[in-house]
Amino acid sequence: MNIDIVEAVAQIARERNIKREVLSEIIKNIFLLMIKRKFGTTDNFDVFVNMDKGEVEIYQVKNIVETVEDPVTQIEIEKAREVEPDLDIGDEYLEIVNPVVFGRRLITSAKQSLIQKIREAEKEVLFEEFKDRVGEIIVGEVRQVTREEILVSVDHMEVILKRSEQIYNERHRRGDTIRAVIKEVAQTNRGPEVCISRTDPQFLIRLFEIEVPEIYDGIIEIKGVARFPGDRAKVSVYSHDKRIDAVGACVGLKGIRIQAVVKELNNEKIDIINWSTEPEIFINRALSPAKPVRVVIDQSAKTAVAVIPDDQISLAIGKGGQNRQLASLLTGFQITTEKVSEWEARHVKEEKLLLSDVPELSKTILEKLVAAGFTTADDVLDAGREALLELKGFGEKTVEKIFDVLNSYYEEEPKNPPEATGGGPDPVAAETAAESGSAPVETPEEPEVKESE
Repeated sequence: MNIDIVEAVAQIARERNIKREVLSEIIKNIFLLMIKRKFGTTDNFDVFVNMDKGEVEIYQVKNIVETVEDPVTQIEIEKAREVEPDLDIGDEYLEIVNPVVFGRRLITSAKQSLIQKIREAEKEVLFEEFKDRVGEIIVGEVRQVTREEILVSVDHMEVILKRSEQIYNERHRRGDTIRAVIKEVAQTNRGPEVCISRTDPQFLIRLFEIEVPEIYDGIIEIKGVARFPGDRAKVSVYSHDKRIDAVGACVGLKGIRIQAVVKELNNEKIDIINWSTEPEIFINRALSPAKPVRVVIDQSAKTAVAVIPDDQISLAIGKGGQNRQLASLLTGFQITTEKVSEWEARHVKEEKLLLSDVPELSKTILEKLVAAGFTTADDVLDAGREALLELKGFGEKTVEKIFDVLNSYYEEEPKNPPEATGGGPDPVAAETAAESGSAPVETPEEPEVKESE
């Protein structure tokens, strides 16, 4: 018998790519539910669904009895013999049930249940189809745009492009064609959900695989990607074939390959750099277009200081700090930048000259200076001559000679200290001894003085 509900459901199923076997099972279960509501049991009922003809047949098996006590499971012998004269008491009688007996209200309820079941089946089809396609680029049509998400139709299925996965400076309208990567397929309270993305680094990788055959073939490998979607990205690449330039292959003749990717990403600026196993070299390249003069690595802390020419510091940092942040993300090191002038000033300051490293100072002079709280040449020079004159045993000539010796270490040109004669008294020590009235302390011949680094 032809039933409208089957035809309607079959049409919906064809549109939504639901398998016929699944639909048949859904319809069968719906009719069994109707039978349960109508007769209170399904034990002696069978439902056969023919999707090709749009037919549903319901069979009810009854026992033939003399007197009927349960009309659902029994039938009188006389009534049964009207159809088949050869039947006797105790035989089974097969009766075809007309769906009309269910009534309009029950059939309407069944239609609603069918539609709901079809939607659930559609979601399951969606999940099964997309769960193994994570990381694949899909092309779809924008169906609906809301504040929080965009619904995209892909092969009669709806997938979701959340606001967080959209490039911030792009605008999409209903009917637009859109490309994105499948980021996640998950079961939620609303059923299976497929989320796509245009901001995920994987989307950029897949676009390069499409535009650069060497990447797709595995000759060139993308080692890492760091992105500020819509603004800027850095991609590190490595060629497994020394004859092929990885950066050149990605850029393409006259930039045709990389421009195709840039256009798809709404003019996002992309830097392609050669990957290296050496952190110093890799960080140096990652900070392009700036060119560091030195990179100091702390491997244990995963930090690096890049010393940049003063006129390139803005290039190294980038707009809003993006260049430095992308370089940090790409290399895995927390990078800080410093001007050459500031680095040199700090470096010189940190390398203070210790008094113990000045061979021209005798042991006696050194001990007195240390006892007075002076440990470096800077301490003495900063304190000034008057501070030393207040110390016991230091005369004007001694103090003058001490300052001459210490100042010689800070002159631009290297200066050798006064020559000492073998076994003779130290000039500064001798002067001090003369002024203090003590005997001079003889010191061994001093080595040649070298200007400090």
